[in-house]
Amino acid sequence: MARFIFITGGVVSSLGKGLASAALGALLQARGYSVRLRKLDPYLNVDPGTMSPFEHGEVFVTDDGAETDLDLGHYERFTGVAARSTDSVSSGRIYSTVLEKERRGDYLGKTIQVVPHVTNEIKDFLDIGADEVDFMLCEIGGTVGDIEGLPFFEAIRQFSHDKPRGQCIFMHLTLLPYLAASGELKTKPTQHSVKELQSIGIAPDILVCRSEQPIPEKEREKIALFCNVRKEAVVAAYDLKSIYEAPLAYHEQGLDQAVLDAFDISPAPRPDLSVWEDVKDRVEHPEGDVKIAIVGKYVQLEDAYKSIKEALTHGGMANRVKVSVEWVDAELFDREDAAPHLEGYHAILVPGGFGERGTEGKIKAAEFARTRKVPYLGICLGMQMAVVEAARNLADLGDAGSEEFDHEAGKKRFTPVVYHLKEWVQGNAKVKRKADDDKGGTMRLGAYDAVLSAGSRVAEIYGTTAIDERHRHRYEVDLDYREQLEAKGLKFSGMSPDGKLPEIVEVSDHPWFIGVQFHPELKSKPFAPHPLFRDFVRAALENSRLV
Repeated sequence: MARFIFITGGVVSSLGKGLASAALGALLQARGYSVRLRKLDPYLNVDPGTMSPFEHGEVFVTDDGAETDLDLGHYERFTGVAARSTDSVSSGRIYSTVLEKERRGDYLGKTIQVVPHVTNEIKDFLDIGADEVDFMLCEIGGTVGDIEGLPFFEAIRQFSHDKPRGQCIFMHLTLLPYLAASGELKTKPTQHSVKELQSIGIAPDILVCRSEQPIPEKEREKIALFCNVRKEAVVAAYDLKSIYEAPLAYHEQGLDQAVLDAFDISPAPRPDLSVWEDVKDRVEHPEGDVKIAIVGKYVQLEDAYKSIKEALTHGGMANRVKVSVEWVDAELFDREDAAPHLEGYHAILVPGGFGERGTEGKIKAAEFARTRKVPYLGICLGMQMAVVEAARNLADLGDAGSEEFDHEAGKKRFTPVVYHLKEWVQGNAKVKRKADDDKGGTMRLGAYDAVLSAGSRVAEIYGTTAIDERHRHRYEVDLDYREQLEAKGLKFSGMSPDGKLPEIVEVSDHPWFIGVQFHPELKSKPFAPHPLFRDFVRAALENSRLV
């Protein structure tokens, strides 16, 4: 049976609960334990799939097709444990389940209340797979005191009492602000945050204190005294140059030891941190530098492309170079020349997205990369726009476009070389969709197999002709135009096993030009960079030597 660690936050949001949870999971793994990490989000959306990236950042997709919070990406990148649909839940999903049961009559006519019905549903969720791992780390989104988070806090309070003594602990992340005028770290916000947590029946066992300054022994003792935790359980969390220093930094501050002490695990297994020492060395000692442009439509919020940025960093680690990412708004050159905006970059990446805004700029980015022989990686919509560019400029289909944009405009304006996907095979079942279906959870989601053409560049990069990758899209490139496009040099080098859906295209007479319908960034890790990102950065490095 798993031991449970509940991670909560206070004072302000965005302190790094997700990163702290991921780093702790990595440290427990380094000591030989198995872990699983979960996120409980208080928002009323069923999942983040229908949220704007400006609202919530990227949507992380699991192998089994769940659209989840981006923190699950941190969990996977740091632990290598593939997330599942059962590792993410929101208030919306919990309430939806409760109301479905009420409509079916499962509650036998009882009055439905937050306690016990909603809290019981949350507790049932927490217990899923508890017999599979040694430690279950559960992060509660938001901060203590948020009204929407109260059912989750009440549920974890009850859950800890339902379990045998010593099977659950609470870790609380807070902020120690530094006042330059007085030259002091202030502990009062942390005290008030802990008091708020205690008022709902939860006493933290460990405090992780974010601070820009070293925490003096006197302040550490004061926090321990007023917050009723052991001094050794007051753990400092300082700002880092790279998030990949976090496991080593938290280990140095004693976080993993504090957790094992809280569970009374003694003697504690010694950690093997060699993997993270190698990762840190690659980050701190690059042997070169490449500049890569990400041409997107959500560039004002970097978290919208979180996994892509991290995957590029991983590719840099594999090649021992620093990847300098620069964000380029695709709308800048919707109606003007792309060259002034893209010259000087060693490679160009066009990521996914939804809707027509910025797509003409993405098409021009693909054209610039193709004609100037600049390494290009197109992901999802980035692949589709590369195909549209080739259809317009190589195959003489001047009005080529996507059915998505015609749907948006309410009239036919393009020859749709990209169409709305209405039917596909998932496992042994056929999935059908209509354009006017609900938006949430109706895309081609999760891991699907693909077959690569023998002798193709992608087969060489992967080292195999059979792969599986994660998808999140509802539009596909139309194979009716395959023969025309391949005659002009755009090869369809990856297909679904039934040969009906294109997965990868590449330009044969180009140093490195690849478009993929899936999202390879979701499977990249610092200690196991994704092959496509590893080779893309290598191509950028080669191009930098020619510029």
